[in-house]
Amino acid sequence: MSDMITAELVDLDLSADTKEAAARALAERMVALGRVTDLDGFLADVAAREAQMPTGLDGGIGIPHCRSEHVTEPTLAFGRSPAGIDFGAADGPADLIFLIAAPAGADDAHLTILSSLARQLMNAEFTDALRSVGDAGAAAALIRGEQAGSEDSVAAPAAPPAGAATGTEAPEEGRPFRIVAVTSCPTGIAHTYMAAESLENAGREAGVEIAVETQGSAGFTRLDPAVIAAADGVILAHDVPVREKDRFAGKPTVDTGVKAAINRPADLITEVRGKAGRGEVTAAAASGGTPLERAGDGGEGYGTKLRTWLMSGVSYMVPFVAAGGLLIALGFAIGGYEINEAPSVMDHFVWTQADSWGALLFQIGGVAFGFLVPVLAGYIAYGMADRPGLVPGFVGGAISLTVNAGFLGGLAAGLIAGGVVIAIQKVRIPAALRGIMPVVVIPLISAAVVGFLMFVVIGKPIAEAQKGMTDWLNGLTGANAVLLGALLGLMMCFDLGGPVNKVAYTFATAGIAVASPSDSAMKIMAAVMAAGMVPPLAMALATTVRGKLFDRTERENGKAAWVLGASFISEGAIPFAAADPLRVIPASMAGGAVTGALSMSFGATLRAPHGGVFVVPLIGNPLLYLVAIAAGVCVTTALVIVLKGLRKPAPVTAGAGEGTAAPSTGTKQPVAA
Repeated sequence: MSDMITAELVDLDLSADTKEAAARALAERMVALGRVTDLDGFLADVAAREAQMPTGLDGGIGIPHCRSEHVTEPTLAFGRSPAGIDFGAADGPADLIFLIAAPAGADDAHLTILSSLARQLMNAEFTDALRSVGDAGAAAALIRGEQAGSEDSVAAPAAPPAGAATGTEAPEEGRPFRIVAVTSCPTGIAHTYMAAESLENAGREAGVEIAVETQGSAGFTRLDPAVIAAADGVILAHDVPVREKDRFAGKPTVDTGVKAAINRPADLITEVRGKAGRGEVTAAAASGGTPLERAGDGGEGYGTKLRTWLMSGVSYMVPFVAAGGLLIALGFAIGGYEINEAPSVMDHFVWTQADSWGALLFQIGGVAFGFLVPVLAGYIAYGMADRPGLVPGFVGGAISLTVNAGFLGGLAAGLIAGGVVIAIQKVRIPAALRGIMPVVVIPLISAAVVGFLMFVVIGKPIAEAQKGMTDWLNGLTGANAVLLGALLGLMMCFDLGGPVNKVAYTFATAGIAVASPSDSAMKIMAAVMAAGMVPPLAMALATTVRGKLFDRTERENGKAAWVLGASFISEGAIPFAAADPLRVIPASMAGGAVTGALSMSFGATLRAPHGGVFVVPLIGNPLLYLVAIAAGVCVTTALVIVLKGLRKPAPVTAGAGEGTAAPSTGTKQPVAA
C-alpha cells in the first residue's frame, strides 16, 4: 500500500462536475506517474464498469473502479470535491471520490489491500478524517494507514464477528440467531467488501452472529461447512452468480443485489429472520452464469424479472444460432443450394469432393440448429430456478420440437419449467430428503409435469399458433412486407443489442432455424441483419465526415465502429448512444427503418443469421441489399450531423475536455446483434 497511493495521486480540490470528468482528472494523475498506459482505453473500462452498476454509495462516497489491461500496477487516486459529484447514490452527490485501478492480472496481495480500503469506507471516523485533512500528503498517509485512527486501513479483511449478544428472536434459547452471507460484485474489488463490512456491522448491532464469504477478484475462502450447517438463515448479496450456491440449500434465504447489503443491511437481516420464523425455505443450487431469480435492490417487478429470464435463454441460444447458421451458410456456399438434399455424410463422404464437404458443414450446422429451442427453454428455466430448472427446461424444449410447437413452444416450456421448479422448492420437506432434492426429486417431478403439459395440454395449441404465424409470414407481400421490414429495423436500432433488439433478432433466427427455411423467413433475416449494421456504420461515417462534432474518444470509437458495423455488431454504436441518446437513438431508428423496408422491398434473402458483409455472397440480390444498407447509413449519418449541429457547443474545461462522453462498452463485449 505504501506506493499504491502517493501525494501526487491526491486532489483535495477536485473541480470536475461530472463523474466522467472526475474519473479523467484522477486518471490523468495515474498516467503522469506511469501507472496507466492508455488514458482513453482505461476510461473506457471504467465506464464499462460504471454501466453495470452505479458506483455511488450513501454517505457521500464515489468509488469508480475497474480491472484494465491498461494499468501497470494497482493504483488508488483520491479526490475531494467541494461541490459534490453525482455517482448515482440515493442520498445525493459524492464529495469523496476514490478511483481504483487494478491490472487485468492483479495479484492477490494488492487486491486484499484494496478490499481493506473498501471496508474502511464504511467507517465514519475514517471518512470524517478524509473530509477534514488539509494536505495531500497527509491524506495519502491516512489512506495508507500511517496515521492514528486508521490502523485498520491496511489490515486484511476482518474475520467474521462473533456476535455474542443474544437476539430476542433466537431460534434456540441460549444462542443468538446465526446468518451466513455471500457478497460479490462484477469486479470483486470494492462493493464486495463494503457489503461484507456493512452486514457485519449491522449484525453486531442486531445481536446476531453473521459470517460473510466475500467472493472477490482475489478468489474466496469458503465458509466452514459446519458454520453453514449451523446457520439459521442465508443472505446472498450479489450482482454476479454466487459460486457453489448449492452449499446453502434448504435454508431461509434472502437473495438480493450487492448494493442492498451496503445501503440497508438491517432490513436484510430482519427479512431473513422473518423468513426463518415463518419456515420459508429456499432450495438453492450450484452457481451458474446467468442472473438468478431474486428480489433485487428495491424490488423488481414481474415484467423486469420476465425480461431477465427471457434474455437469459436468448443469450445462451445466440452462440448456437451463430455457429449453426454460419456452418449451414458455408455448406450452401461450397455445395450449392441443393446440398440440403444430400444423404448423410456418415455413409457418403468423399474426401476429394467439394459437395461432400459442403454436405458435412451443412449437416453439422443443422445439428447445432437443432439445439436452439431446447437451449432457449432450458436456460429460461435456469434463469428462473438455477440448475434444477435445466432438466425440465431442456425436456420441454425438445418436446416443443417434437410436437412442432417450435420457438413459441420453447418460450412456454422454459417459463413453465422454471415455475414448476420454483413451486417445488417452496414445499417444506424433511431434512433427510434435502440432499436428494436437486439431483433426483426436482428433476423427476418437474420433467414429468412439464412433459405432460407440453404433450397433452398446451403443445398442440401452440403448434397451431406457430403454423398460423408461419403461414402469415409466407403470405406477406407488397406494402405489408415493407411495413414489417420497417418495424424490425426500428426494433433493431432502438436499444442496440438490448432486449428489444434481441426480440427482433430472435424472431428472425427462429424463422431460418430449419433445414429448408421459407423465402419469407430468409427475407426477414436479411432485413434484420441489414438494419442492425446501420447504427455503428453511420456513427463511423459521421465521425469521419464531421469529426468536430465528436470528442476525441468518440472519434477513436468511430474507427472501431467501421469493423463492428460491417460485422453486424450493433453494440458498436453504444458509446455514441450513451453519450447523446436523444440524438443518436432516433437517428439510428430512422436509418434502420429505411434499411429494413428497402431490404424487404428488394426481396433480399439471407440463410445465415450472422456475418455482416462477410456473408454477402450468400445473400439473394446482394447489390440491392448493399444499397439498402447504404441508404440507411446515409439517413442516420445526416440526421446525427444535423441534430448535433443544432445543439449549443459546451465549453471545454481543463480536466473534463474530450472524454466526458461515456466510452465504448460494445467493443469489450461483442454480442450478436
